[in-house]
Amino acid sequence: MSRLYGDPIEVWVRDGHPAQFVWRDRLYTVREIQDHWVVAREWWKTSDADPGERRFWRVGAAAGKEVGTYELRFDTASGGWLLLRAWD
Repeated sequence: MSRLYGDPIEVWVRDGHPAQFVWRDRLYTVREIQDHWVVAREWWKTSDADPGERRFWRVGAAAGKEVGTYELRFDTASGGWLLLRAWD
């Protein structure tokens, strides 16, 4: 079962991929990249000349003994990261 969140997170990147992130005051270490995709933002919905894109990663990560699957999103226009979804 998955749960939707949309929580801002802090992410450390290594070789262009998320390596660690902090969510709800817990440090998670990415163990595997399960999927990665990029979605171009709709230029007509933004006022910028460069609307950017959204980069998504589905990762297996652990915080201590807690292991799970998480979907992370990076918005190139804002430079912000979100944790969108978590699976038990």
